[in-house]
Amino acid sequence: MSPPRVACLIPAYNEAARIEGVLSVVLDHPAIDRVLVVDDGSTDGTAAVAQAAGAEVLALPRNGGKTAAVAAGIAALEARWILMLDSDLQGLDRAAVSALLAPVLRGEAEVAISLRSNAPLLWRLIGLDYISGERVLPRAQIARQGPALAALPRFGLEVFLNRLWIAEGCRVAVVRWPGVASPPKARKRGLWRGIRADLAMLADIFRTIPAPEALHQIRALRRLSRGPLPEPRHQPG
Repeated sequence: MSPPRVACLIPAYNEAARIEGVLSVVLDHPAIDRVLVVDDGSTDGTAAVAQAAGAEVLALPRNGGKTAAVAAGIAALEARWILMLDSDLQGLDRAAVSALLAPVLRGEAEVAISLRSNAPLLWRLIGLDYISGERVLPRAQIARQGPALAALPRFGLEVFLNRLWIAEGCRVAVVRWPGVASPPKARKRGLWRGIRADLAMLADIFRTIPAPEALHQIRALRRLSRGPLPEPRHQPG
């Protein structure tokens, strides 16, 4: 039996209050064959909420960060394509998921990346959020990067994937998600803890790549993309 076409991978840490909304969209999506939540050592019952919703859950014994959670999920999945989603998305619907998958499933692009409604204004103006966590990519592309993933800091994954896509010359589809947002960390954790979390994420990014490479990645990904695709139309259900 051939592996599934599309597996959805959702790394999650203390998202019991939000993950059910994401799962309600992807668990019955006709293009998604398997949904795996990697619970990254949560202490708030995230794993139990995901299991109750009907998702497969891989529970990690301790919090290791997003990169480690994604690496564990990739190792546990078999599929042709991986749909990576953050676990705290708000406003996600079937149309948005379909729009992100469509360019890859139709063979119009090798990979896809979202442009959410609350991405920083600059990213929306240039038509690219280069550190978006919502992506579609071939499983084989990331699965063979096991040793490199293990060496990354907790939040170095997105810029690592950018570097990989640029090196391989992937055709990139940028998909606007006008109704989808990711809540700021300050709203979820409180102002000062949220600021510290954002600073820690930025530090991990620039431990993974030097600051000048971030600008290079933005320019290169824009060259490899066709620009943001039309906004998805709402689909019921």
